[in-house]
Amino acid sequence: MNDRPAPIRIDDLAEPELPAEIVEMMEQTAPMAEQIELSPEAVLGAATAQTGLHDFGSDEFRAPLEVLCAALDTESDLSPMGRVSSFSQLAAFAANRLRVEQYIKDHPEALEVPIDRPIVIAGLPRTGTTHLHNLMSADPALRSLPWWEAMEPVPPPEEAGTTEGRIERAKAGLAVLHTALPHYDRMHEMTWDHVHEEIHLLGIDFSTMLFDCMAPMPTWRSYYQSHDQTPHYRYLKRLLQVLTHQRPPRERWVLKSPQHLEQIGPLMNVFGDATVVFTHRDPVSITASFATMICYSARMSAAHPVDTHRIGQWWGQLIEDMLRSCTNDRDLVPPEQSIDVLFHEFMADDVATVERIYRLADQPFDSGVKAAMDDYMADHPRGRHGRVIYDLADFGMDPAERRRALSFYTDRFAVELEH
Repeated sequence: MNDRPAPIRIDDLAEPELPAEIVEMMEQTAPMAEQIELSPEAVLGAATAQTGLHDFGSDEFRAPLEVLCAALDTESDLSPMGRVSSFSQLAAFAANRLRVEQYIKDHPEALEVPIDRPIVIAGLPRTGTTHLHNLMSADPALRSLPWWEAMEPVPPPEEAGTTEGRIERAKAGLAVLHTALPHYDRMHEMTWDHVHEEIHLLGIDFSTMLFDCMAPMPTWRSYYQSHDQTPHYRYLKRLLQVLTHQRPPRERWVLKSPQHLEQIGPLMNVFGDATVVFTHRDPVSITASFATMICYSARMSAAHPVDTHRIGQWWGQLIEDMLRSCTNDRDLVPPEQSIDVLFHEFMADDVATVERIYRLADQPFDSGVKAAMDDYMADHPRGRHGRVIYDLADFGMDPAERRRALSFYTDRFAVELEH
């Protein structure tokens, strides 16, 4: 018997129908938006006021932060709620940075923690990366990043050595998200302890693909693409050292982000002994589903009506850019450290795929590891929240045109076409 919810089509992407409590929240924040100054000085000042700290560490983050603030201010078409939430997010990143630097002052030995042989999953959303990441994170021998820790890598001083406060704040934030976006779990399940990508850690250095998700911002995107991201990947390693120092003993990390597809060079510059898992799926299907998720997520942050064509076509180009970078730079990872995983093969036998990855990575895979993964799958059956019906026409895109434009990628990796 199949008791999963029936598939749905989200038909209010452009004109969102929001719950009354969310509408009220948005109305209450409107006056606040008029007082928001989207500038580095305001962001860093808010973080200092929040934490009482002043040392932000290396100044490399300041140039991208300046470009980002200007782009958010002039290009993003934010709603009042979006303006408030964007400022709050940047201030939270800056506060996290202050606390990280203070932790390193108090525990300089943290920077001696080795980050050896991470397993890095590089693939677009909807290619099975989340399922693969969760399966591997079920292995007690591997270290991953839960949502609550991504939001606050270092606790405030009064919560030093504890996790409860950060967990409760993560739960509260997700409660708001699920009220505003009741169908979000159909596209990407979010829980306080779910395994998260490291793009929020990179956000603390103010250079990450995460900012592309906030709104189409051509100036920011141009800046990001034209600057070497190696220094920011070094900062990511610094954060992984801090996190490992706080919560040992597992030292081998499993990481995941679509960002790595267009940053293979910087990734390998910093994590040269990584095993990199490239996941592949029909990019036309990915474009439709990811554009839907981004537009659905924008209903509180973007001005109404939401410009679905602009957002969808923006992401169509970003996806093409990432896949072209992957195609061009794939061989920067040596064969003995990399593997390509096709979506249809992974779905046919997910555990066997994980075993292949473990063999390549020289990571033990025994009956205990398999049992942990089986337990995870029993508790988290795929599709348990139901699915969403996607259509490129919602974004003014032609599937045939996208198929032709992306053939360089599907031909290179022998990707099975879904339509």
